[in-house]
Amino acid sequence: MRIAVVCGGPSPEAEVSRVSGRCVADGLARRGHDIALFELSPHLTDDLAEFAPETVVPMLHGVPGEDGSVQAFLDMLGYAYVGSGQAASATAIHKSLTKLVAHRANLPVADDFTVRRGDDLKAISEISIARFGTSLAIKPDAQGSALGVRLLHEMTSASLRAELESAISEHEQLLIEPFVRGAELTVGVLDEHGSAPVAFPVIEIRTPESTWYDYEHRYAEGLSTHLVPAPVSEADATLMQEAALTLHAQLGCKELSRTDFIRSTDGEIILLELNNLPGMTPTSLYPDGARAIGIDFDELVERLVISAKARGPAINWQSASALRRCGE
Repeated sequence: MRIAVVCGGPSPEAEVSRVSGRCVADGLARRGHDIALFELSPHLTDDLAEFAPETVVPMLHGVPGEDGSVQAFLDMLGYAYVGSGQAASATAIHKSLTKLVAHRANLPVADDFTVRRGDDLKAISEISIARFGTSLAIKPDAQGSALGVRLLHEMTSASLRAELESAISEHEQLLIEPFVRGAELTVGVLDEHGSAPVAFPVIEIRTPESTWYDYEHRYAEGLSTHLVPAPVSEADATLMQEAALTLHAQLGCKELSRTDFIRSTDGEIILLELNNLPGMTPTSLYPDGARAIGIDFDELVERLVISAKARGPAINWQSASALRRCGE
């Protein structure tokens, strides 16, 4: 199969995307496919047209590769591609919208407060501390890999306002949540066309004491440990797997996703977010989940591509009954 893998681009997560892209391309090449690796650039239309792939793998992290922009581009050009479509991607990239969908599906999410540029940060700081206490998490609403996340303790309204002023200068929209101490957990979903979606075993992520699963600990070798399956009760594992499957379906995701949770020190399970294009690097969690059910990396990426090809493009221009110039 002729497969184009797209990676890189202008995102802050571009370097990680390039590592994911190379790993996926190498895995597919080992399975005997004809592979071309392309950078997300203004020349991509011509690059794809020249190569004429049967399927595209947009191995992209962050904006614009994970927010529906590239998906809409591929839809308009009539390519089949791995992963969620425009609408699901545009929703999943926003933590606030994802949590609204999760809440409507009766899934366990933490309370939050959305902050936009121009909002009254003094009032928001006072309200947030009154609602959530003095330990808080500030998160960019549309950013992945824990970039821009601030975990804050012993905040006053004045110190929180200063943090918000700094953060909102870098990101258009933020989420304020109560800080929850506990175990970090994740569940991948494999959704092959024509088959029922499958949830991988729960994975617990551990980092050295007094650290957390930030950008550095996600991608540097040896800075995190993945426990598969996680040391949780069967009831908790089932709850998280069913929540991951439900959110994947409610958002309309395709092929793959990974939903992150935290299990608080008092045993409460809280859903944090969904990643609609999880990483495929040597330290990434999604391939670990697949290996736990007997699917090695090369087989995994091939199955994703086969599913995307079987599902086909969202717009099939060749089957259109008539194409007319505007105004005729």
